[in-house]
Amino acid sequence: MGAENMTFSMDRVASITEANQNFSKVAKKAEKFGEVYIFKNNKPKYKLVKLAGADLERGAEDDEKKLYSVILTILKKYRKSIEETLFGGHDL
Repeated sequence: MGAENMTFSMDRVASITEANQNFSKVAKKAEKFGEVYIFKNNKPKYKLVKLAGADLERGAEDDEKKLYSVILTILKKYRKSIEETLFGGHDL
C-alpha cells in the first residue's frame, strides 16, 4: 500500500518538528494509541510504535539463545587452545 492510500487519525500524527522539540508528547501519544506516524514535508516518514513487554522479553530471550549458541560454537572450535591456556595442557 502506497503512502497516498494511507488514512490517519490526527491523534496518531505528529510533525517531525513536534517530534524533535517535544518527543515526550509524541511518546505519550504512542503509549495511548499504540503508534504515531511522524510526517516530514507533509508525507508520512516514520512510525513510532509502542513495544509490548512480552515482545521485549521474547526478544531478550531470543538474543540470549543466540549468544549461548555462539559461545558453544567458539568453545567447541577452540576447546584445545582454551584448555592449554587455562590449564597448561591438562584435560578437564
